[in-house]
Amino acid sequence: MKILIIDLPEPLLIVGLEELGHELTDGSIWSPDTILKEIGAYHGIILRSRISVDEKLLAAAVNLKFIAREGAGVEHIDMSAAERLRIPVLTANEGNRDAVAEHAIGMLLSLMNNINKADAEVRNGLWKREANRGIELHEKKVAIIGYGNMGTAMAEKLSGFGCSVYYYDKFPVKNTKSFAHKMTMEKIYDQADIVSLHLPLTMETTGLVNDEYLNKFTKNIILVNTSRGKIVNTDDLVKNMKSGKVIGACLDVLAYENQSFTALTIPENRESYDYLMGSNRVILTPHIAGWSHESKKKIAIVLLEKIKAITKE
Repeated sequence: MKILIIDLPEPLLIVGLEELGHELTDGSIWSPDTILKEIGAYHGIILRSRISVDEKLLAAAVNLKFIAREGAGVEHIDMSAAERLRIPVLTANEGNRDAVAEHAIGMLLSLMNNINKADAEVRNGLWKREANRGIELHEKKVAIIGYGNMGTAMAEKLSGFGCSVYYYDKFPVKNTKSFAHKMTMEKIYDQADIVSLHLPLTMETTGLVNDEYLNKFTKNIILVNTSRGKIVNTDDLVKNMKSGKVIGACLDVLAYENQSFTALTIPENRESYDYLMGSNRVILTPHIAGWSHESKKKIAIVLLEKIKAITKE
């Protein structure tokens, strides 16, 4: 098959596809207009998030047999149009599930034990022991919202810390391993100490975590978001951090990211942005939770196997 590479993937994937006899074209510097013009000649495309795969592009892709997303999120792909045109969308959620879970727990441990704050103080000649007394993760009640690949990996890792782990997912859960207990959102609102988001970005989840949502929790909580920044209403998050309802936040993703996650667009009204940047109750990383050296190879292997399965049909 002729396969268009829109975002250059891990070399393992390129080598594997070439060994299978597929013809690859490097379109990593092609403009969206060029891709639209040329897409009709290709049977498959491999991409991350550089371009939107909308209905217009899919309609022009008259020979397309698959779309391979080197990662997990598909908010930039018109999934309804792809389904209607019977074009499979292959993702590699399995490839970076462990990386996301480890990163999320690392952020939690850093926040709860004041590691970033204490490190900066020591480097500046300050030796504050009592002011940096930590909070243990052990026996905390952790709610995982979204129990797919990322959520189950998070639960598995947390199980070793002696946490009580609960999950909520609106869809039936296929994973049979019992690292977490299913719970209604009403009970999660009442029980949770820590809330970790593992959701796709959809119309339903955009702005899900807002002022109303946060104030349904009985306890003051720590929020972890390694999914998509726009799931959290940033102004409402900051409002609830100021009030004390949210006592800390671990954010690998921000609503200010561009589509390809390569940069931030600083808003004109900087109040919430500046609060997040200046607060020592916030741990920030640049959308790297699933971005480990190992996950890059795992993603390639997962996609290669899925493309093999498609091409055998």
